[in-house]
Amino acid sequence: MKHYLMVEAHPSHPDRVDEFNEWYETTHIREVVALDGFLNATRLAPADEAGGSYVTLYEIEGDPKEALHNVHAAAAAKQFDMSDSLSFGPVPKMRIMQVYSEYVKP
Repeated sequence: MKHYLMVEAHPSHPDRVDEFNEWYETTHIREVVALDGFLNATRLAPADEAGGSYVTLYEIEGDPKEALHNVHAAAAAKQFDMSDSLSFGPVPKMRIMQVYSEYVKP
């Protein structure tokens, strides 16, 4: 069964969206995917003027709890090059999700 780590995050300020995206794309996403248990990542951005959260789906290989543990351990060991362009109010939300079903257009 396919699992994903879904992360919902926000830039720290509307004026820092470009900086947030640059950091996420060139630094953070690569750091997470380099951890054991991760295969790749897909980022989703708000598609309208209302803005909102950015969502990253990290595809997990193997035990999803172990992959999440690896993220927490790397963060606790300060192995991530964090940016103050990432908002911690609200704190990024992380959830393990499993593929419930997939549908392909006939």
